[in-house]
Amino acid sequence: GIHLVLATQRPSVDVITGLIKANIPARIAFTVASQIDSRTIIDSMGAEKLLGMGDMLFSTADMPKPKRVQGALIMGEETQRVTDFLRMQRPPQYDDEVVSQPVVLNGKGGVVADYGGGAGHDSGDDNMWEEAVRVVIENKKASTSLLQRRLRIGYGRASRLIDQMEEQGIVGSASGAKPRDVLVSSMDEVFGTDAPDGDDMGLEDAPTNDNHPFDDVIR
Repeated sequence: GIHLVLATQRPSVDVITGLIKANIPARIAFTVASQIDSRTIIDSMGAEKLLGMGDMLFSTADMPKPKRVQGALIMGEETQRVTDFLRMQRPPQYDDEVVSQPVVLNGKGGVVADYGGGAGHDSGDDNMWEEAVRVVIENKKASTSLLQRRLRIGYGRASRLIDQMEEQGIVGSASGAKPRDVLVSSMDEVFGTDAPDGDDMGLEDAPTNDNHPFDDVIR
């Protein structure tokens, strides 16, 4: 289902309004500074006596009084492993008519240059193919979630890129929730000698005095 979670570090009546409390009856209070703050959140005292570190009071509309529970600390890496495992249990089923529609992003971002097709370039019309291959080679591992984070793309597109890499022998086959092995070690193995490197993309620093372009003329 869909879960709506609203959080604030300022438990005052102008933030946690009566309208919010009426529409969201389930509430959690962590350690607060005063009884007034506790009443604002869960309509009773007690949160001011909590110990911190995940100690909380949980209240719902059908509970006569708040229940004290302990919140677990879950790191981002653990969440990623769980979601990767769940994705591997059953392949997603997408509506092809929806997926095939172009997506317009109204945000800031660069445009991945089209360097042309080198050897082994067979990625359809995806203009992020070279950059996706570069990401998995540099990280020495390949996963859909990695491409989603690094390239800021959706799951469907990242999954198709990974599948294309497997078809072309760039990455190995899936093995549970573990990242796939990368079977190549350089961009040249995929695109030939015409592959764009960091110098071509302007990633190198400007020349320093130790390596000035006019040193030979000055001497």
